[in-house]
Amino acid sequence: MIINRTNLQNLFTGYKASFQNAFAGITPDFTPFVLDVPSTASQETYPWLGSTTSFREWLGDRVIQNLKVHDYTIKNRTFENTVGVPRESIEDDSFGVFNPMMSQLGQDAANHPALLVYEMLAAGFSRVCYDGQFFFDTDHPVINAAGAEVSVSNFQGGSSTPWFLLDTSRVMKALILQRRKNYNFVALDQDRDENVFMRKEFVYGTDARLNVGYGLWQLAYASRQELTAENFNSAFAAMQGITGDKGKKLGIKPTLLLVPATLRAQALQIINAEQINGTTNINRNAVDVLVTPWL
Repeated sequence: MIINRTNLQNLFTGYKASFQNAFAGITPDFTPFVLDVPSTASQETYPWLGSTTSFREWLGDRVIQNLKVHDYTIKNRTFENTVGVPRESIEDDSFGVFNPMMSQLGQDAANHPALLVYEMLAAGFSRVCYDGQFFFDTDHPVINAAGAEVSVSNFQGGSSTPWFLLDTSRVMKALILQRRKNYNFVALDQDRDENVFMRKEFVYGTDARLNVGYGLWQLAYASRQELTAENFNSAFAAMQGITGDKGKKLGIKPTLLLVPATLRAQALQIINAEQINGTTNINRNAVDVLVTPWL
């Protein structure tokens, strides 16, 4: 192919189409438990996390509820993924063999948020959320009906492979995906670009600015106990029993059992089997099951 501006623009258009088609072909599996929010700055603060309100009978004037303010901030991070195409490959009309690489860039970009989401979820045993405690912890501070601070747990304990229960029915979610700049396909493919002039290499890539943080710990419950029907029942009951400040019922409803591939068989048996050991399975269809390769 003759190297000129028109042909290079056509090449870029073709590579970008391969990128976008692959990007559009990926459906994230984390959508049910992640709040996707736009960002307009280098970082965003979520002071309303952990705030709770409650209805009361309206007698006399309204009672204004003073909400506790938390200083939980998610800083955006910048990511990139870049590949090079030798000038000779374009001159020799071999540029088409790089289309799969551009498609792979698109798939990688579409899957990248999942890497961040599941990394954050798995790190919840050692990273703090808005209340200053680890996201999965046994002593989240909550004010009880008597006005005293008590500890509330969203962690069952144990040392085995982690599994998770999530309430996906709320507007708010357990995790926050914050997007500052979406994935964009770009190129350095002009003769005056240093990579072309010095190394005879046309460069194509994608970049984005985003990050993931913790939302409401009340909507996620983790266990490192063996995944058995008994432990599932215990975790389910414990999660439903979580209360907010002043003993307020939160109405938590576990809707999703999230497991890595190594726990697939146990999860499907507990939730999908009609019988377990010859006895009617009381947990049949109690929640949805998500087996993810990202954990």
